[in-house]
Amino acid sequence: MSLRKRQRSASSSRLSTLSSSPAPHAAAAASSSPSLSFPNADLVLRLHLDPCPVDDDADFDAGEDHRPSLDLHVSSASLLRSRYFAALLSDRWSPAPTSAAGGHGHLSLAVAAPRSSSHPFHAHVEVVRLLHTLDFAGAIHSPADALDILPVALQLLFDACVEACTRFLEAVPWSPEEEARVLELAPLLPADEAADLLARITPPPAASASAAGGEAARSPSEAMLHGLIHSAIHGHPVPAATKAFVAMLLKDYPSRDCVQKVLDEAFLSRLETVKELMGKYASPDFRVAVDSDERDAIQRLNLQSAVLNVRHLLWLIERMVEMRVADNAVKLWSEQAALTADLQKLLNDVDMWKNITPGLPVLVTRCTLRFANSVVNGETIVPRQVSLMS
Repeated sequence: MSLRKRQRSASSSRLSTLSSSPAPHAAAAASSSPSLSFPNADLVLRLHLDPCPVDDDADFDAGEDHRPSLDLHVSSASLLRSRYFAALLSDRWSPAPTSAAGGHGHLSLAVAAPRSSSHPFHAHVEVVRLLHTLDFAGAIHSPADALDILPVALQLLFDACVEACTRFLEAVPWSPEEEARVLELAPLLPADEAADLLARITPPPAASASAAGGEAARSPSEAMLHGLIHSAIHGHPVPAATKAFVAMLLKDYPSRDCVQKVLDEAFLSRLETVKELMGKYASPDFRVAVDSDERDAIQRLNLQSAVLNVRHLLWLIERMVEMRVADNAVKLWSEQAALTADLQKLLNDVDMWKNITPGLPVLVTRCTLRFANSVVNGETIVPRQVSLMS
């Protein structure tokens, strides 16, 4: 429920009424915009592309008439099927729609530019059409259709459409690309609907082979959890919401052993990455192998990557301690003498870490303190020598 509230809050800032006395250039844009009309229309909904982020400092109104837009003549009664529009039209979020020529009110909805499409408004038009017709079977013929429509339905809180898309996706096979899109969208769905879809996630091809060191291939459940953790760390444009969702799923997952195995694997992977990056920074061979300008640029990149990966480590540690599966990770963390030495070299290079990565020592300390507190509080059971080191 909290995820949906956040979606509504985030989306509300993107929906606004047009001015009751539009500027001449806005009126010209309105007259030149293509339009579509639905039965019993009493409202004009203008879809327009978001301004490019690099133009944020530019005057918004001056560029509005140059952005692609599409006018939809819609029925306000049909829009009420969306909780988003229902709240807007009930005056809870903004003033009532302004009147325009012909007696129709005007609303404006900003549309984020799609990754690649010659029809940027297609998914929004389809969702508005479904608000009028409720003909989900006629609109959703493939997983691609459902995956295009679903994000817009989630944004507009069109619950019937969200349910129709998820039910369709549950019933049909997916391509690897479609499976990746499902994994991206899952954190935005209600927990029960997301769980049904995630149960369908199959292991990636790499999981069918034995892991390095002769480990057994992942089971489907482990592969699903691995994919979720990977999505939380790397794969979604809203990392805070994704991490919260994945943390909830991990906490509620019935197999504690399965969760521990996957978290241990993710922790080891991130730790090895941090060790490699810090090792490159501290390597004397590297320091004399390249010229100073190139060395500084590479060192900056290595240290910034190290900070990002330690942030991931801290999130994984929080999950492990929360679920009381941090035993192996604490022992492994206590054995990192080489990493400790590399970090000490960084701390000795005051100008480097203060100017490039001032937060890295604090992040590493937070990781150590979280482990130490879990041992002291009895949340994590470790051998006596590790406990003494904590």
